Amino acid sequence: MGSLSPFFYGQMTMNIEALLDKTLSGLGYECVDVEMRSNGTLCVFIDKPDGITVDDCACVSNHLSRLFMVENVDYEHLEVSSPGLDRVLKKEKDFVRFTGHKATIKTRLPIEGRKKFIGDIQDVKDGNLTLNIDGNCISIKMDNIEKARLKPQF
Repeated sequence: MGSLSPFFYGQMTMNIEALLDKTLSGLGYECVDVEMRSNGTLCVFIDKPDGITVDDCACVSNHLSRLFMVENVDYEHLEVSSPGLDRVLKKEKDFVRFTGHKATIKTRLPIEGRKKFIGDIQDVKDGNLTLNIDGNCISIKMDNIEKARLKPQF
């Protein structure tokens, strides 16, 4: 969830990510990512353990449309979808869930002269991600991760 600016209404500031996390978890979904596109489209990516269907997207879209009207969230269009095969990894629990899967990691600061890594998620412990790159393990501090996505295997 790239840092979205908080939405303003009245004298209060509400963080859209916190609103979505609270609302979607109550419906049995996880908010994976949120994007506000330049054309005013608010994109919400959802997931649940057994995957997302079109009916799930429609249900969440209807619910969020009503919620956003009540909360005065400003957007032009709402788009709700699954995170896809190359799903974003943002939270520590995402990395734990996908241990053993291949991921592409981009760091903020270089590690051993590199900022981009592709390898298998080995472990996440004490704020550090261990990535196995062709048999060599590298440790990446979670707060040094700029972007991370699953790398689909076909």
